[in-house]
Amino acid sequence: GALLVSERIDREELCGALSPCSLSFEIVVENPLELYSGTVEIQDINDNDPVFPSSQARLEISESVAAGARFPLESAQDPDVGINSLQTYQLSANPNFALDVQTRVDGSKYAELVLEKELDREEQRELNLVLTALDGGSPPRSAHVQIHIDVADANDNAPVFNQSTYKASVRENTPSGTLVARISAYDLDDGPNGDIVYSFSSHTPTKVRELFALDSATGELRVKGQLDYEEAKLYEIYLQAKDKGVVPGVAHCKVLVEVVDVNDNAPEVTVTSVYSPVPEDAAPGTVVALLSVTDLDSQDNGQVSDVNDNAPKSSQDSYDVYVLENNMPGIPILNVSATDPDLGRNAHLSYTLLQGDPTVGHLFSINRENGTLYLLTSLDHEDHVEFSMMVQIQDGGFPPLSTNVSVSVFVTDVNDNAPTVLYPYPNSTATYPDVVAPGTPAGHMVTKVVAVDADAGYNAWISYTLLQATDPSLFSVGLHSGNILTARQLREDDAPQHTLVILLKDHGEPVLSTTATVSISVAEMVKEVLTDLTDVAPASDPRKHVTFYLILAVILVSAAFFITMLSLGIFKCYKWRQSKELFNSSRSTTYRTPGPFHHIDAVRGGFTPPSFYHQVYLTTDSRQSDLLCKKPFTSSPLGSCQSTIRNSEPGLYHQIVSTASRLTAPAE
Repeated sequence: GALLVSERIDREELCGALSPCSLSFEIVVENPLELYSGTVEIQDINDNDPVFPSSQARLEISESVAAGARFPLESAQDPDVGINSLQTYQLSANPNFALDVQTRVDGSKYAELVLEKELDREEQRELNLVLTALDGGSPPRSAHVQIHIDVADANDNAPVFNQSTYKASVRENTPSGTLVARISAYDLDDGPNGDIVYSFSSHTPTKVRELFALDSATGELRVKGQLDYEEAKLYEIYLQAKDKGVVPGVAHCKVLVEVVDVNDNAPEVTVTSVYSPVPEDAAPGTVVALLSVTDLDSQDNGQVSDVNDNAPKSSQDSYDVYVLENNMPGIPILNVSATDPDLGRNAHLSYTLLQGDPTVGHLFSINRENGTLYLLTSLDHEDHVEFSMMVQIQDGGFPPLSTNVSVSVFVTDVNDNAPTVLYPYPNSTATYPDVVAPGTPAGHMVTKVVAVDADAGYNAWISYTLLQATDPSLFSVGLHSGNILTARQLREDDAPQHTLVILLKDHGEPVLSTTATVSISVAEMVKEVLTDLTDVAPASDPRKHVTFYLILAVILVSAAFFITMLSLGIFKCYKWRQSKELFNSSRSTTYRTPGPFHHIDAVRGGFTPPSFYHQVYLTTDSRQSDLLCKKPFTSSPLGSCQSTIRNSEPGLYHQIVSTASRLTAPAE
């Protein structure tokens, strides 16, 4: 059971800069069957010296550079890890420069020269310094590099980056040439001193230079090599901008490139065989093999996939939102929040306004991604007090699941309407004063100011105040009613005409107001007031003629309708009487000749003079028959009828005459 080293182990060869460095193995023990996992950690020893890329470094620094300027130096590399890796730098003693050691995100060290005292080219044209790199071993290992500094004349404006740190993200396996970031610097100098060249800083690691390329003219940082998320998740790239002056000015910036994981690794299944071959009489439940699954990708790319079995859940089933009227358009008024316990696309939520009321779609809008509800226009409490809508929250699964949330928006009132006077009419050109008689006692109501306010609540409460009057001691106004009362008894010596200016104010914030003018005449009778008003020439109103003609037209149409209906009634009555007479005449034994008058009407009304009749002929049904008459010395159908009766049957003629004599006597 002893685990032995079969050959010499080189940690740097096996793991490189990865720490800790470990090797995994599995051991199967039989009878009873057991599986053990083991890990061997390879510990580092300080067996490598720090190494600089070159034995000498050369810098050009202008004498105009101010104190505090920084100059990055080439970093040393040490393949050891932990305490045995590069720990610090040291700089040889000098009057002008100090050394500042910085730590990167991955823990590695780099050094920068800091100018503490400004250079003077006339005193010293060049400086030679020694930079020493030390690791943390015991005893420490070291490396040295000679730094030669040339002091140049001033190029008084150095390039300046528009930001000191740039951030970018790029997917792993991105093809070569893909743009990662674009850095930009400016230089206030002209000509070559203002032309900028971009490059990697001197302490940029070699690995970074192999993976990324920088365009010296445009500052575009592009992918050059193959990025692998499993190898490195973040790259810290140091770049510089240098002008083309005799002594170039230099500016430095940092680019942080985040590598985004791509699902480029398939799950790996490891099978450890226990029984092979399996005996045919193996009992049920016998372990045949052990399986383990791993995926080098991260997060969702390395997990078992999700099923969209959860609908979105909102923190509230309904929302009530209160918005002041006259709001600014485009303001957010609510954030509808929801969660979905699913993963990935199944948990990606989108928010939509359901179009129940078309008005809602014109007034409100919701951000599809974050659920922020926006008000697109200004609302008016006097037009609409409440809006109701439904927000649908839907996930990105297939099929998608959704939840509906109700939202009620209440428009609260703002005091944006001044009181409006209904009486006395504010736009009337003619003045018709109210009249009060002399001697009227105090407290008598003369008239009333009527006003309304379109606002609501306290904003619509109106108070009335006497602002100006011909005689302030004579009249008063009710604070809340608007009633104009006599403040004292009217006297004979009071002025005959009074003008009151009433101030109307609401109770909003700020207070809005208007005024009403009331005219009051002190007179014994209305005739006196009308006499006084004759001097006032009323303004001509073109509408009064139209009103007169409209009234006249209505009267004429009504009269014509009445006359038509009366004529129709008379005509119907006449036709009815005529039809009845014809019916009765058919029942008579003797024919008759129709006449213009009935018997009773003619006799009782005195319409027939005595000399008009020669003889009267009546039937047995004389009460309903017409009068047969004959005018003397004239030829008429009546006469011919009489002759006809006489000549036809003499007995009938005498019978008719006797019967008529008996019937006419009682009638008279």
